[in-house]
Amino acid sequence: MRFQNLNMILQQKINIKNKRASFDYEFIEKYVAGLVLLGTEIKSIRLSKVSMNDAYCHFIAGELYIRNLSISEYDFGTCNNHEVRRERKLLLSRRELNKLERKLKESGLTIVPVRLFLNDNGLAKMEIALSRGKINYDKRQSLKSKDADREMARARKE
Repeated sequence: MRFQNLNMILQQKINIKNKRASFDYEFIEKYVAGLVLLGTEIKSIRLSKVSMNDAYCHFIAGELYIRNLSISEYDFGTCNNHEVRRERKLLLSRRELNKLERKLKESGLTIVPVRLFLNDNGLAKMEIALSRGKINYDKRQSLKSKDADREMARARKE
């Protein structure tokens, strides 16, 4: 019985989204990056125990790291369990890293995580976006457009 549950978990498509990011930021460009993880971290990701609230990316010595990404401890981990909110390195090509670092020097831009998923090979990937913060007026506009889309979808169903 226990192995059947484990197989069902492994067959699920993991797709964890940062819904707050699309509300607070306007996305300019999106990239897909790999993550450097420990063994217990990937097991927790497969169980969908991830929170991307308040997570952001920054550069340290020319390398991109994600900070405040919360991956819960693995329940069956031993004393070798990982830290919940440690900095994790993101893997991008040198050309992409240089481009992002140049654009970050422009005022008002930041890099936020948008989505965490497992690809077909079982590797954890993170979709990140170069983004600009929205002001309150933009947030109200996006809420109005979402409401209008929802109303139109309801009208189509009826």
